[in-house]
Amino acid sequence: MADPRIKQIKIKTGVVKRLTKEKESYEKEATQLEERLEKMKSDGKDEHDIRKQGEVLQESRSMVPDTIRRLKKAYAELDELLEKESDLAEAEEFVQAKEALKLAEPIVA
Repeated sequence: MADPRIKQIKIKTGVVKRLTKEKESYEKEATQLEERLEKMKSDGKDEHDIRKQGEVLQESRSMVPDTIRRLKKAYAELDELLEKESDLAEAEEFVQAKEALKLAEPIVA
């Protein structure tokens, strides 16, 4: 791996993959917290505990837009890099980067 351009492609691909997973994780966590909060309300738990659980839920929900914003930026950077380095299209890292962009596309669109 002598070519530093391939290293940049690998790094930016990793960022896009990580942020895609992070967004899914925050959404899943928010859903679980929502269910837990509803259960606490129906079980008649302490009002303070319910309020705290609601704050945790809001914090988790607020991370989704931030993650999407960072993902859009990383997506654009990787896409631009791949366009610029199209002569590396045969490299495995290039193919993996295209795949990562394809997975992230529905989120950034």
